[in-house]
Amino acid sequence: MNIRQCAFCTKPFQSIGRKICPECSAKADQDFFTVRDYLYENKRASIDEVAEETGVSVQTIKHLLKEGRFELIDASGVLLNCEACRKPIKAGRMCKPCKEKVSNEMQDSLGPQASRRGRAKAGSSTAKLKNN
Repeated sequence: MNIRQCAFCTKPFQSIGRKICPECSAKADQDFFTVRDYLYENKRASIDEVAEETGVSVQTIKHLLKEGRFELIDASGVLLNCEACRKPIKAGRMCKPCKEKVSNEMQDSLGPQASRRGRAKAGSSTAKLKNN
């Protein structure tokens, strides 16, 4: 474990890989359910509208998008870019081709004895946000 500064509240905390402290993480989880419930009733709401109506900050909504918990419906006013190639993306940190490239590079570096595991896709349960 190492000491990190929380990306939200800037307090130092012992990290096990996350960029936000346990308190902000719990708040982000609560905010996720608040935003998710709002989106069930307002499927085409913009990020600004969701923030205004739910009281959840745009910064938190962007964090939830980067975690892949929500996906943008309309990426015309792009909020997220792939961290590898900078192409616009709807959710997460990397576009599909870059994810595949990184995955293949990791598999290659592990050698022929590396086990390949399939991942279940959560796309059907991902809530959608309209981007202004």
